Amino acid sequence: MIEANVARDALVEEILEWKSKRNALILAHNYELPEIQDIADVLGDSLALARAAMRAEAEVIVLCGVHFMAETAAILNPDKTVLLPDAHAGCSLADSITADELRAWKQEHPGAVVVSYVNTSAEVKAESDYCCTSSNAVQVVRSIPEDREILFLPDMFLGSYVKRVTGRDNLHIWMGECHVHAGIRPHDIEQTLAAYPDAELLIHPECGCSTSNMYLLAEGQLPADRTHVLSTSGMLARARQSDKRAFIVATEVGILHQMERQNPGKTFIPANRAAVCPFMKMITLEKVRDALVHLQTVISVPEDIANRARIAIERMVAIG
Repeated sequence: MIEANVARDALVEEILEWKSKRNALILAHNYELPEIQDIADVLGDSLALARAAMRAEAEVIVLCGVHFMAETAAILNPDKTVLLPDAHAGCSLADSITADELRAWKQEHPGAVVVSYVNTSAEVKAESDYCCTSSNAVQVVRSIPEDREILFLPDMFLGSYVKRVTGRDNLHIWMGECHVHAGIRPHDIEQTLAAYPDAELLIHPECGCSTSNMYLLAEGQLPADRTHVLSTSGMLARARQSDKRAFIVATEVGILHQMERQNPGKTFIPANRAAVCPFMKMITLEKVRDALVHLQTVISVPEDIANRARIAIERMVAIG
């Protein structure tokens, strides 16, 4: 254990040295491995990382997340070098819709406003009017005139949540899903609540349990004062602000590291311990070091696609 810690510390020092040499900024998502979270200059959800990318003064941005996040950073920073330490870090949700499929859907609903979750490819963003994240999806939809038809994609659970909250009957939902969040089912919540009856319940709106839990909440079958549907940044804020000592967390388990770090003495219980995104765990300290040393893998987006996608992304960043 001691030797492993010494090796890790040496690797971190090497990363810091190369970060200085490259004038680099390290951005990391809340679901990354704990050791990656610990070396990040900015740690957050997709919206926080997009905003950090826009403010970046560094020459190099190392995006510790998945491919669509690195694309977003590249779109917002065309004059900077954006690195993704593992080129294979993809996203099952982003893969659930292509630009061709979106164009065909738009033809079925001429004049509709397209709202794309940030978990999409650059090509899909380029076909969209707005992007959103889980933390501002409701606000984005509410900013659109009520008489305008909306195509919301690609996450059906987030879309169902937004439709319920906004009451927009003219909001159509693409039937895509994140395989990790979809795996958190209602019975996971039921069993965990039974084991921890006094805990607060924090649910990410991408979860397979979110729609049914919104119904159960409305029917009084979930504790209304202790149930919160939140983005990852919202979950972290709620955990800090609440006077509760135990929390059931229904999202990817990587967020537990920051929750425990920020809230010593509080207990955080994953609703499903198997909710692990393999793509988010691909980036390691060694890969971050190699990315800085060899400037790999560079993520770029063709100019015509980037110019169109940037409009939707900037609208996302400006709302909420």
